[in-house]
Formats: sequence, structure tokens, C-alpha cells
Amino acid sequence: QVQLVESGGGLVQPGGSLRLSCAASGRTFSMHLMGWFRQAPGKDREFVAAISTRGYTTLYADSVKGRFTISRDNAKNTVYLQMNSLKPEDTAVYYCAADRDYAKGLTTQSVAYDYWGQGTQVTVSS
Repeated sequence: QVQLVESGGGLVQPGGSLRLSCAASGRTFSMHLMGWFRQAPGKDREFVAAISTRGYTTLYADSVKGRFTISRDNAKNTVYLQMNSLKPEDTAVYYCAADRDYAKGLTTQSVAYDYWGQGTQVTVSS
């Protein structure tokens, strides 16, 4: 069982930056693939980024590629999402998620993830 708690959301102007953190409980964090998803009002939850167990492999949605960076620190049981050059369309609730089936590789499909955090709001507005 893994419990996830996101933090770092807030209000930022277009072009600004935020770093989201997701702290995980449990001793098996390093064995989980980790992902970030987001959900804007009235829209489906969408994939943002994912990272392999040791951080060697990452995957990004086209909409954030080149602007967002996912990373993890297994010693701190934490995964991060650095968001730069933010746009109003990045406004959403951001969720981190953990996939315990590390052998199958990174996936963009939310149904593949076993554990979810409660989400943190990111608002990009002037």
C-alpha cells in the first residue's frame, strides 16, 4: 500500500513556474512507476508525465514536452513535477499516481495506476 500526498500548487502568472511534489509513504516507493495526471473543470483526466523506478526513463504528453520535467528522489520517497513556461491551459488539479507493476513499463493510461493522491490545484492566470 502506498499513500500519496501532493503539494506545491497555487496561482501563477502565465510564463511562470511551479514545482509540484508528491510524498509517498511506505517502503516500496522505489519499486513503483510514478506518474502525474491533471484534470481541468469539465474535462477528462489526462496524462502529463511518468517516470521509471530509478528515474532513467521518462514519458511526457506532447502538450507539456519541453516545459515540464518529472523527477524522483527515492531516498526521500518523493516525485516532482517542475513546470516552466506555464500557460492558462495548464490550469487543472494535478494528481500523482503510483503503478506497482514496474515490469510492464511506463504508461499514459490512468487505469494502470494503482494509487492516487488527493490532488493539488494549479491556476495559471494574470
